[in-house]
Amino acid sequence: MLHRIRRRATKSSEDQREFLEMSAQLESQVPREVDQVRAELERAESSTTVDDFLPPELRVLSHDQVDGKMMPWKQPLAVGGELVACQQCGAYRDWLVLSTRDQIWLRCRAGHQQQEPRLDTAWFNRNSGPADATYATFEECLRHHGR
Repeated sequence: MLHRIRRRATKSSEDQREFLEMSAQLESQVPREVDQVRAELERAESSTTVDDFLPPELRVLSHDQVDGKMMPWKQPLAVGGELVACQQCGAYRDWLVLSTRDQIWLRCRAGHQQQEPRLDTAWFNRNSGPADATYATFEECLRHHGR
């Protein structure tokens, strides 16, 4: 029984050796077509340089080029089981949520702003949709949201 196992083991190692020798021979042989295709690709790459970026009017600013983000929050805002209310006028719904410099600020309809330390940028990113526009000033953004 052990002789059969030894014969199988030596046979498989011989097969592996033959395979490695054949693959080494094949690696050194490259068909002519491969060289022709490589030359054509190099010519095509050198002759055509296309700017694959969007035109400036369609580009979106990156996160480090924007001072902040804003989203409307019409329903009441509950954080940690507590309803958030404006500290000055008592409003508890129809917020503008501002995310700037890793801080979250809430702005009520009356224009009062308060920082909300229990919320973070991750919360803002989970709850906000894609940006529909960018604005040069804070006031322009407020006008866009009807404030």
